[in-house]
Amino acid sequence: MTLERVCSIQDVPDGEVRSFDLGSVRVALAHIGDAFYAIGDQCTHQDVSLSEGELLAGSCELECPKHGSCFSLETGVPNSLPATKAVPTYVVRIDDAAVYVEID
Repeated sequence: MTLERVCSIQDVPDGEVRSFDLGSVRVALAHIGDAFYAIGDQCTHQDVSLSEGELLAGSCELECPKHGSCFSLETGVPNSLPATKAVPTYVVRIDDAAVYVEID
């Protein structure tokens, strides 16, 4: 497991999502309140970037911009069709105003 520095906390404003390439892994990093979440940035229904979708802060989900599947930022599980497979989730750590993600 590798701990990768992604960005500073200011790079992803509260209520927004950004995409980052960490080696061969692309993650969508979401910021909601005091929490950051990292999930795989590719919808499991079609090859669409989830970071381009809407962040649903109230339900802690990210909505795919193409067909509307909503993925839990905590588990990666889609909560609506057409997607049926989960996206990977990653542990996020904050240290000295920097955001780190654990990559397998």
